[in-house]
Amino acid sequence: MKNSPHTLPAAVINTFFVVGLISALSFRSLMALKDLQPEMFRLVWYVGLIGYLLFFAFRYTISIKRKRAIADYNLIPKLQEGAPLSADDRQVVSYLLSSLQKSRENLNYLFIFATSGLAIVLDILL
Repeated sequence: MKNSPHTLPAAVINTFFVVGLISALSFRSLMALKDLQPEMFRLVWYVGLIGYLLFFAFRYTISIKRKRAIADYNLIPKLQEGAPLSADDRQVVSYLLSSLQKSRENLNYLFIFATSGLAIVLDILL
């Protein structure tokens, strides 16, 4: 079998999830900070920027890993043709589904959506 893909430990997934949340919150707080605590603006900007660099680099590697696994094992043609899946193929499909299930990206998107709405409301009120 080629390099068998596997999901990362929950601690790694959760760490990058928290980094993404902190980054999202940092960027959404900038409008308030520029008026309320302008001396904090630059620090929070860099926290958000560096956090997003780390978070999206992590998400990019996960995306590449999934796509590579699909291509390396020719999963799409096998499924389209109804070809039998080998034990290795099934392990890769299991990895892909497990990786999607363990991902916190939907929660990150929800958090970004909610904090973006809150940031707009607070900016209008302030």
